[in-house]
Amino acid sequence: MAEKYLLSSESVACGHPDKLCDQISDAVLDAILKNDSFARVACETFVTTGLVIVGGEITTKTYVDIQQLVKKVVKNIGYINPVYGFSYNTCAIVNAINRQSSDIAMGVDRGGAGDQGMMTGYACKETAELMPLPIMLAHKLVQRMKALREDNTLNYLGPDGKAQVTLLYEQGRPKMVTSVVLACQHNESILDSSGANITEQAKNQIIDLIAKPVLEQWMDKETKFYVNATGKFVIAGPQSDTGMTGRKIIVDTYGGVVPVGGGAFSGKDPTKVDRSAAYMARYIAKNVVASGVAEKCYLQLAYCIGVEDPVSVFVDTYGTGEISDSKISELVRKVFPLTPKGIIKELDLLKPIYLKTACHGHFGRETEGFTWEKTDKANILKKNV
Repeated sequence: MAEKYLLSSESVACGHPDKLCDQISDAVLDAILKNDSFARVACETFVTTGLVIVGGEITTKTYVDIQQLVKKVVKNIGYINPVYGFSYNTCAIVNAINRQSSDIAMGVDRGGAGDQGMMTGYACKETAELMPLPIMLAHKLVQRMKALREDNTLNYLGPDGKAQVTLLYEQGRPKMVTSVVLACQHNESILDSSGANITEQAKNQIIDLIAKPVLEQWMDKETKFYVNATGKFVIAGPQSDTGMTGRKIIVDTYGGVVPVGGGAFSGKDPTKVDRSAAYMARYIAKNVVASGVAEKCYLQLAYCIGVEDPVSVFVDTYGTGEISDSKISELVRKVFPLTPKGIIKELDLLKPIYLKTACHGHFGRETEGFTWEKTDKANILKKNV
Protein backbone atom coordinates (compact mmCIF):
# COMPACT_ATOMS: atom_id res chain seq x y z
CA MET A 1 0.00 0.00 0.00
CA ALA A 2 1.29 3.45 -0.91
CA GLU A 3 2.38 5.63 2.01
CA LYS A 4 0.27 8.52 0.73
CA TYR A 5 -2.52 8.69 -1.82
CA LEU A 6 -5.61 10.72 -2.69
CA LEU A 7 -9.07 9.16 -2.97
CA SER A 8 -12.24 10.88 -4.18
CA SER A 9 -15.93 10.02 -3.98
CA GLU A 10 -19.04 11.88 -5.14
CA SER A 11 -22.72 11.97 -4.33
CA VAL A 12 -25.58 13.58 -6.24
CA ALA A 13 -28.66 15.42 -5.02
CA CYS A 14 -32.21 14.04 -5.19
CA GLY A 15 -32.96 16.38 -8.10
CA HIS A 16 -30.11 15.12 -10.26
CA PRO A 17 -31.69 13.65 -13.43
CA ASP A 18 -30.34 10.13 -12.84
CA LYS A 19 -31.42 10.17 -9.19
CA LEU A 20 -34.83 11.50 -10.21
CA CYS A 21 -35.17 8.40 -12.38
CA ASP A 22 -34.02 6.08 -9.58
CA GLN A 23 -36.64 7.54 -7.26
CA ILE A 24 -39.45 7.21 -9.80
CA SER A 25 -38.51 3.58 -10.49
CA ASP A 26 -38.39 2.73 -6.79
CA ALA A 27 -41.64 4.60 -6.14
CA VAL A 28 -43.30 2.37 -8.74
CA LEU A 29 -41.79 -0.70 -7.06
CA ASP A 30 -43.03 0.38 -3.62
CA ALA A 31 -46.52 1.13 -4.89
CA ILE A 32 -46.74 -2.36 -6.36
CA LEU A 33 -45.24 -4.19 -3.36
CA LYS A 34 -47.71 -2.44 -1.07
CA ASN A 35 -50.53 -4.54 -2.54
CA ASP A 36 -48.69 -7.37 -4.27
CA SER A 37 -45.56 -8.50 -2.43
CA PHE A 38 -44.86 -11.25 -4.97
CA ALA A 39 -44.92 -9.02 -8.06
CA ARG A 40 -42.02 -9.11 -10.51
CA VAL A 41 -40.75 -5.60 -11.17
CA ALA A 42 -37.96 -4.27 -13.35
CA CYS A 43 -38.87 -0.62 -13.80
CA GLU A 44 -36.73 1.81 -15.80
CA THR A 45 -37.20 5.57 -16.11
CA PHE A 46 -35.88 8.10 -18.63
CA VAL A 47 -36.14 11.87 -18.25
CA THR A 48 -35.25 14.79 -20.46
CA THR A 49 -36.57 18.31 -21.01
CA GLY A 50 -40.28 18.22 -20.21
CA LEU A 51 -40.58 14.43 -20.58
CA VAL A 52 -40.65 11.34 -18.34
CA ILE A 53 -40.78 7.83 -19.84
CA VAL A 54 -41.48 4.91 -17.49
CA GLY A 55 -40.81 1.48 -18.98
CA GLY A 56 -39.49 -1.96 -18.14
CA GLU A 57 -41.07 -5.32 -17.36
CA ILE A 58 -43.67 -5.74 -14.62
CA THR A 59 -45.96 -8.65 -13.75
CA THR A 60 -48.44 -7.86 -10.98
CA LYS A 61 -52.01 -8.33 -9.79
CA THR A 62 -52.37 -4.72 -8.66
CA TYR A 63 -52.78 -1.40 -10.47
CA VAL A 64 -50.66 1.73 -10.15
CA ASP A 65 -51.57 5.11 -11.62
CA ILE A 66 -48.18 5.85 -13.18
CA GLN A 67 -49.11 9.40 -14.20
CA GLN A 68 -50.08 10.50 -10.69
CA LEU A 69 -47.23 8.62 -9.05
CA VAL A 70 -44.60 10.27 -11.25
CA LYS A 71 -46.07 13.73 -10.60
CA LYS A 72 -45.99 13.10 -6.84
CA VAL A 73 -42.33 12.04 -6.88
CA VAL A 74 -41.26 14.97 -9.05
CA LYS A 75 -43.16 17.39 -6.82
CA ASN A 76 -41.71 15.98 -3.60
CA ILE A 77 -38.18 16.28 -4.99
CA GLY A 78 -38.76 19.99 -5.50
CA TYR A 79 -39.48 20.53 -9.20
CA ILE A 80 -42.48 22.74 -8.54
CA ASN A 81 -41.34 25.97 -10.20
CA PRO A 82 -41.10 26.36 -13.99
CA VAL A 83 -38.02 28.55 -13.46
CA TYR A 84 -36.05 25.31 -13.08
CA GLY A 85 -37.05 24.17 -16.56
CA PHE A 86 -38.87 21.07 -15.32
CA SER A 87 -42.04 20.89 -13.28
CA TYR A 88 -44.36 18.18 -11.99
CA ASN A 89 -47.47 19.83 -13.41
CA THR A 90 -46.18 20.47 -16.93
CA CYS A 91 -43.95 17.48 -17.81
CA ALA A 92 -45.30 14.87 -20.23
CA ILE A 93 -45.40 11.30 -18.89
CA VAL A 94 -45.28 8.20 -21.12
CA ASN A 95 -46.07 4.69 -19.80
CA ALA A 96 -44.15 2.00 -21.73
CA ILE A 97 -44.35 -0.95 -19.31
CA ASN A 98 -44.54 -4.59 -20.45
CA ARG A 99 -44.76 -7.97 -18.65
CA GLN A 100 -41.77 -9.93 -17.37
CA SER A 101 -40.46 -12.54 -19.80
CA SER A 102 -41.90 -16.00 -19.09
CA ASP A 103 -38.45 -17.48 -19.80
CA ILE A 104 -37.07 -15.58 -16.81
CA ALA A 105 -40.15 -16.18 -14.65
CA MET A 106 -39.97 -19.97 -14.76
CA GLY A 107 -36.46 -19.90 -13.31
CA VAL A 108 -37.40 -17.43 -10.57
CA ASP A 109 -40.62 -19.28 -9.71
CA ARG A 110 -38.64 -22.31 -8.57
CA GLY A 111 -36.44 -20.15 -6.32
CA GLY A 112 -33.58 -19.42 -8.66
CA ALA A 113 -31.75 -16.13 -9.12
CA GLY A 114 -33.44 -13.57 -11.35
CA ASP A 115 -30.21 -12.94 -13.24
CA GLN A 116 -26.59 -13.94 -13.50
CA GLY A 117 -23.79 -11.65 -12.37
CA MET A 118 -21.52 -10.55 -9.53
CA MET A 119 -22.65 -8.58 -6.49
CA THR A 120 -20.27 -6.94 -4.07
CA GLY A 121 -20.26 -5.79 -0.46
CA TYR A 122 -17.79 -3.87 1.67
CA ALA A 123 -17.25 -2.57 5.18
CA CYS A 124 -14.38 -0.90 7.01
CA LYS A 125 -13.71 0.94 10.27
CA GLU A 126 -13.23 4.43 8.80
CA THR A 127 -16.63 5.62 10.06
CA ALA A 128 -19.19 4.71 12.70
CA GLU A 129 -21.36 3.34 9.89
CA LEU A 130 -18.47 1.03 8.87
CA MET A 131 -18.32 2.75 5.48
CA PRO A 132 -15.52 4.48 3.54
CA LEU A 133 -15.17 8.07 4.72
CA PRO A 134 -15.15 9.85 1.30
CA ILE A 135 -18.57 8.61 0.18
CA MET A 136 -20.14 9.25 3.60
CA LEU A 137 -18.91 12.86 3.59
CA ALA A 138 -20.17 13.35 0.02
CA HIS A 139 -23.62 12.01 0.98
CA LYS A 140 -23.77 14.29 4.01
CA LEU A 141 -22.95 17.31 1.84
CA VAL A 142 -25.85 16.72 -0.57
CA GLN A 143 -28.16 15.94 2.34
CA ARG A 144 -27.23 19.30 3.83
CA MET A 145 -27.82 21.00 0.46
CA LYS A 146 -31.32 19.57 0.48
CA ALA A 147 -32.02 20.53 4.09
CA LEU A 148 -30.94 24.16 3.62
CA ARG A 149 -32.97 24.41 0.42
CA GLU A 150 -36.12 22.99 1.97
CA ASP A 151 -36.00 25.13 5.12
CA ASN A 152 -35.31 28.24 2.97
CA THR A 153 -31.98 29.00 4.63
CA LEU A 154 -30.54 29.04 1.10
CA ASN A 155 -33.73 29.79 -0.77
CA TYR A 156 -31.94 30.32 -4.08
CA LEU A 157 -30.95 26.64 -4.39
CA GLY A 158 -32.66 24.23 -6.79
CA PRO A 159 -33.14 20.45 -6.51
CA ASP A 160 -30.11 19.46 -8.64
CA GLY A 161 -26.59 19.27 -7.29
CA LYS A 162 -23.41 17.28 -6.73
CA ALA A 163 -20.71 17.01 -4.11
CA GLN A 164 -17.25 15.50 -4.46
CA VAL A 165 -14.74 15.01 -1.65
CA THR A 166 -11.04 14.19 -2.01
CA LEU A 167 -9.22 12.76 1.01
CA LEU A 168 -5.53 12.34 1.67
CA TYR A 169 -4.69 8.93 3.08
CA GLU A 170 -1.49 8.04 4.90
CA GLN A 171 -0.65 4.40 5.62
CA GLY A 172 -4.18 3.47 4.63
CA ARG A 173 -5.91 5.87 7.02
CA PRO A 174 -7.74 9.11 6.14
CA LYS A 175 -5.90 12.25 7.24
CA MET A 176 -7.54 15.33 5.74
CA VAL A 177 -9.83 16.64 3.02
CA THR A 178 -7.69 18.23 0.31
CA SER A 179 -10.48 19.44 -1.97
CA VAL A 180 -14.25 19.81 -2.09
CA VAL A 181 -16.31 20.23 -5.26
CA LEU A 182 -19.84 21.57 -4.91
CA ALA A 183 -22.23 22.05 -7.83
CA CYS A 184 -25.43 23.64 -6.59
CA GLN A 185 -28.36 24.46 -8.87
CA HIS A 186 -29.59 27.99 -8.20
CA ASN A 187 -31.83 30.72 -9.54
CA GLU A 188 -30.58 33.99 -11.01
CA SER A 189 -30.80 35.98 -7.77
CA ILE A 190 -27.16 35.21 -6.82
CA LEU A 191 -25.57 36.11 -10.18
CA ASP A 192 -23.10 39.00 -10.27
CA SER A 193 -23.45 42.00 -12.59
CA SER A 194 -21.94 40.09 -15.52
CA GLY A 195 -24.62 37.41 -15.30
CA ALA A 196 -21.93 34.77 -15.92
CA ASN A 197 -20.94 33.94 -12.34
CA ILE A 198 -22.42 33.64 -8.90
CA THR A 199 -21.24 36.25 -6.42
CA GLU A 200 -18.34 35.68 -4.04
CA GLN A 201 -20.81 36.24 -1.23
CA ALA A 202 -22.94 33.32 -2.44
CA LYS A 203 -19.86 31.10 -2.82
CA ASN A 204 -18.74 31.86 0.71
CA GLN A 205 -22.25 31.27 2.03
CA ILE A 206 -22.39 27.85 0.37
CA ILE A 207 -18.97 26.95 1.79
CA ASP A 208 -19.78 28.23 5.28
CA LEU A 209 -23.26 26.74 5.58
CA ILE A 210 -22.96 23.51 3.57
CA ALA A 211 -19.32 22.40 3.50
CA LYS A 212 -17.76 23.49 6.76
CA PRO A 213 -20.32 22.01 9.19
CA VAL A 214 -19.90 18.61 7.50
CA LEU A 215 -16.14 18.65 6.92
CA GLU A 216 -14.81 20.75 9.79
CA GLN A 217 -13.08 17.83 11.51
CA TRP A 218 -11.20 16.93 8.30
CA MET A 219 -10.32 20.37 6.92
CA ASP A 220 -7.29 22.57 7.32
CA LYS A 221 -6.11 25.86 5.78
CA GLU A 222 -4.88 24.02 2.67
CA THR A 223 -8.30 22.56 1.80
CA LYS A 224 -9.50 23.86 -1.57
CA PHE A 225 -13.14 24.61 -2.40
CA TYR A 226 -14.63 24.61 -5.89
CA VAL A 227 -18.17 26.01 -5.98
CA ASN A 228 -20.01 25.99 -9.34
CA ALA A 229 -16.64 26.04 -11.05
CA THR A 230 -18.02 26.90 -14.51
CA GLY A 231 -19.37 30.13 -13.05
CA LYS A 232 -23.06 29.38 -12.61
CA PHE A 233 -25.52 26.47 -12.56
CA VAL A 234 -28.92 27.92 -13.46
CA ILE A 235 -29.77 25.51 -16.29
CA ALA A 236 -29.82 22.17 -14.49
CA GLY A 237 -31.90 19.05 -13.86
CA PRO A 238 -33.67 17.32 -16.77
CA GLN A 239 -33.59 20.60 -18.70
CA SER A 240 -29.82 20.31 -19.06
CA ASP A 241 -29.07 16.60 -18.76
CA THR A 242 -30.87 13.41 -19.72
CA GLY A 243 -31.40 11.04 -16.80
CA MET A 244 -31.79 7.26 -16.63
CA THR A 245 -32.34 4.71 -13.88
CA GLY A 246 -29.22 2.93 -12.65
CA ARG A 247 -26.48 5.27 -13.84
CA LYS A 248 -25.12 6.13 -10.38
CA ILE A 249 -23.96 2.74 -9.09
CA ILE A 250 -20.76 4.20 -7.60
CA VAL A 251 -22.80 6.81 -5.71
CA ASP A 252 -25.21 4.09 -4.59
CA THR A 253 -22.49 1.83 -3.17
CA TYR A 254 -19.01 2.59 -1.82
CA GLY A 255 -17.80 5.61 -3.77
CA GLY A 256 -15.39 3.70 -5.98
CA VAL A 257 -13.26 2.41 -3.11
CA VAL A 258 -13.87 -1.20 -4.20
CA PRO A 259 -15.16 -2.85 -7.40
CA VAL A 260 -18.92 -2.81 -7.95
CA GLY A 261 -21.26 -5.46 -9.31
CA GLY A 262 -22.59 -5.42 -12.82
CA GLY A 263 -26.14 -4.32 -12.07
CA ALA A 264 -27.96 -1.31 -10.68
CA PHE A 265 -30.51 -1.47 -7.86
CA SER A 266 -33.46 0.88 -8.33
CA GLY A 267 -36.71 -0.37 -9.82
CA LYS A 268 -35.90 -4.04 -9.21
CA ASP A 269 -37.83 -6.35 -6.90
CA PRO A 270 -35.71 -8.54 -4.58
CA THR A 271 -35.84 -11.65 -6.77
CA LYS A 272 -33.28 -9.73 -8.82
CA VAL A 273 -30.01 -10.63 -7.12
CA ASP A 274 -28.45 -7.48 -8.58
CA ARG A 275 -30.21 -5.81 -5.67
CA SER A 276 -30.92 -8.37 -2.97
CA ALA A 277 -27.53 -10.13 -3.12
CA ALA A 278 -25.75 -6.77 -3.04
CA TYR A 279 -27.68 -5.98 0.13
CA MET A 280 -26.72 -9.38 1.55
CA ALA A 281 -23.08 -8.81 0.61
CA ARG A 282 -23.08 -5.53 2.55
CA TYR A 283 -24.80 -7.27 5.48
CA ILE A 284 -22.13 -9.96 5.54
CA ALA A 285 -19.17 -7.59 5.18
CA LYS A 286 -20.51 -5.27 7.88
CA ASN A 287 -21.01 -8.14 10.32
CA VAL A 288 -17.52 -9.48 9.63
CA VAL A 289 -16.01 -6.08 10.49
CA ALA A 290 -18.36 -5.45 13.44
CA SER A 291 -17.38 -8.84 14.89
CA GLY A 292 -13.69 -7.91 14.95
CA VAL A 293 -12.83 -10.78 12.62
CA ALA A 294 -11.32 -8.21 10.22
CA GLU A 295 -10.61 -4.47 10.03
CA LYS A 296 -12.12 -4.30 6.56
CA CYS A 297 -13.84 -6.79 4.31
CA TYR A 298 -14.68 -6.99 0.62
CA LEU A 299 -17.11 -9.69 -0.47
CA GLN A 300 -18.19 -10.89 -3.91
CA LEU A 301 -21.15 -13.18 -4.60
CA ALA A 302 -21.85 -14.58 -8.07
CA TYR A 303 -25.04 -16.21 -9.37
CA CYS A 304 -26.40 -18.07 -12.38
CA ILE A 305 -29.88 -17.20 -13.58
CA GLY A 306 -32.46 -19.77 -12.44
CA VAL A 307 -30.04 -21.39 -9.93
CA GLU A 308 -30.50 -20.99 -6.18
CA ASP A 309 -27.03 -21.17 -4.66
CA PRO A 310 -24.25 -18.76 -5.59
CA VAL A 311 -21.61 -20.16 -7.91
CA SER A 312 -18.89 -18.41 -5.90
CA VAL A 313 -18.26 -16.63 -2.61
CA PHE A 314 -15.07 -14.54 -2.51
CA VAL A 315 -13.72 -12.74 0.58
CA ASP A 316 -10.79 -10.33 0.80
CA THR A 317 -9.87 -8.78 4.15
CA TYR A 318 -6.70 -7.13 2.80
CA GLY A 319 -4.53 -8.96 5.30
CA THR A 320 -6.53 -7.71 8.31
CA GLY A 321 -8.37 -10.95 9.10
CA GLU A 322 -8.00 -12.87 12.37
CA ILE A 323 -8.32 -16.05 10.28
CA SER A 324 -7.66 -16.71 6.59
CA ASP A 325 -9.98 -15.31 3.94
CA SER A 326 -10.81 -18.83 2.77
CA LYS A 327 -11.97 -19.77 6.27
CA ILE A 328 -14.05 -16.60 6.50
CA SER A 329 -15.63 -17.56 3.16
CA GLU A 330 -16.54 -20.98 4.60
CA LEU A 331 -17.97 -19.28 7.67
CA VAL A 332 -20.07 -16.96 5.51
CA ARG A 333 -21.67 -19.93 3.75
CA LYS A 334 -22.40 -21.49 7.14
CA VAL A 335 -23.90 -18.45 8.90
CA PHE A 336 -25.72 -16.52 6.14
CA PRO A 337 -28.50 -17.69 3.78
CA LEU A 338 -27.34 -17.03 0.23
CA THR A 339 -30.21 -18.30 -1.93
CA PRO A 340 -32.57 -15.63 -3.29
CA LYS A 341 -35.42 -16.88 -1.10
CA GLY A 342 -33.14 -17.07 1.92
CA ILE A 343 -31.87 -13.52 1.37
CA ILE A 344 -35.39 -12.14 0.93
CA LYS A 345 -36.56 -13.82 4.15
CA GLU A 346 -33.48 -12.90 6.20
CA LEU A 347 -33.55 -9.22 5.20
CA ASP A 348 -37.37 -8.91 4.97
CA LEU A 349 -37.22 -7.49 1.46
CA LEU A 350 -40.84 -7.86 0.29
CA LYS A 351 -41.94 -4.57 1.84
CA PRO A 352 -42.29 -1.12 0.20
CA ILE A 353 -38.99 0.19 1.59
CA TYR A 354 -37.17 1.12 -1.58
CA LEU A 355 -37.96 4.75 -2.43
CA LYS A 356 -35.91 6.00 0.53
CA THR A 357 -32.91 3.95 -0.65
CA ALA A 358 -32.86 5.69 -4.03
CA CYS A 359 -30.99 8.82 -2.91
CA HIS A 360 -28.05 9.42 -0.53
CA GLY A 361 -26.74 5.86 -0.85
CA HIS A 362 -28.07 2.37 -0.22
CA PHE A 363 -25.49 1.64 2.48
CA GLY A 364 -24.36 3.23 5.72
CA ARG A 365 -27.84 4.44 6.73
CA GLU A 366 -29.14 2.81 9.89
CA THR A 367 -32.78 3.79 9.45
CA GLU A 368 -35.99 1.77 9.43
CA GLY A 369 -36.14 -0.73 6.60
CA PHE A 370 -32.39 -0.86 5.98
CA THR A 371 -32.16 -4.37 7.42
CA TRP A 372 -28.84 -5.05 5.69
CA GLU A 373 -27.23 -2.53 8.05
CA LYS A 374 -27.89 -4.67 11.14
CA THR A 375 -24.92 -6.26 12.92
CA ASP A 376 -26.91 -9.02 14.62
CA LYS A 377 -24.66 -11.78 13.26
CA ALA A 378 -21.44 -10.28 14.62
CA ASN A 379 -21.46 -12.30 17.86
CA ILE A 380 -22.16 -15.52 15.97
CA LEU A 381 -19.19 -14.89 13.71
CA LYS A 382 -16.97 -14.02 16.68
CA LYS A 383 -17.91 -17.22 18.53
CA ASN A 384 -17.19 -19.36 15.47
CA VAL A 385 -13.76 -17.79 15.10
